[in-house]
Amino acid sequence: MGGSFIQNLVENLEKYSIIVNKEINSFLSNISPNNLKKASIYLTESGGKMLRPALSIISCEAFGGSQKNAIKTAAAIELIHTFSLIHDDIMDDDDVRRSKPSVHKVWDNNIAILAGDTLFSKAFELISSTKDDIDSIDYIHRTIATVADACVKICEGQAEDMGFEKNFNVKEEDYLEMIFKKTGALIAAATKSGAIMAGASQKEIDSIYEYGKLIGLAFQIQDDYLDLVADEEKLGKPVGSDIVEGKMTIIIIHALKNGSLEDKEKLINILKNNSSKDDIILAMDILNKYNSLQYASDLARKYVADAKKLLSILDDSPYKQLLISIADYVINREK
Repeated sequence: MGGSFIQNLVENLEKYSIIVNKEINSFLSNISPNNLKKASIYLTESGGKMLRPALSIISCEAFGGSQKNAIKTAAAIELIHTFSLIHDDIMDDDDVRRSKPSVHKVWDNNIAILAGDTLFSKAFELISSTKDDIDSIDYIHRTIATVADACVKICEGQAEDMGFEKNFNVKEEDYLEMIFKKTGALIAAATKSGAIMAGASQKEIDSIYEYGKLIGLAFQIQDDYLDLVADEEKLGKPVGSDIVEGKMTIIIIHALKNGSLEDKEKLINILKNNSSKDDIILAMDILNKYNSLQYASDLARKYVADAKKLLSILDDSPYKQLLISIADYVINREK
């Protein structure tokens, strides 16, 4: 797919991001003291794809709801995502997020933790404030339960991910479960909550949740793939950084499962140490030898194909087409 497809989708997503940002800025305006307010708003003003809140609104519209029904839930989803990024950066001691210094680098760990906690709390306050924009208070209860479940899964996924570091016996099914929790769960919650706010049937809600889960899995696998093959300038970080950091990805897991004993030992040795450029080249040779990159790309494409099939439950509409385009974007993006 060409650049025009991605450009058209980005322009559509920007329309949703404008209304979501307006909602977020309004809702966070009364935080005090001022340093906590600035730290809380900081990442919400730094761009980002806004994919999750857009999915929430589009899913609501696809099932016959309106933007008004889902806007507060969509903004809440983005606050949860931002909260998780702030805390991730503290745990990983990452200096940069979205091409800006991380929250804990601009302020300090204590203020960053408080900012994350504030966003987390504000998210549920936002969902609760939807009562005047929907047909049933039950929609709020179900949406809160959906988002809370995703939050627990995010924490579980982060804990599992940390446990996988330098563990070279991770199985593919365990890795896929981890990335669903860490990345896919909030995307699935976004689509599900949008459908709930539209008053969709349980069958429709289950289908759109599974759609979100599958594109979430594909999104993370595509990230793993791009880390090794993307243009460094477009990616915004050094290519091969996952190898340097010794991260277990679907690509590494596949190569360790299928490689010869000699190649497995070479790859593990590279992952254990701070790799040089020559080490990364050697690792890439091993990964290509066992078609591990292609395996990951094919798996992501399968998930996206399966996700799009689930959209057959929807009547044809511009919103259904947007959901199809977002699924395609997940595996055609370059960063």
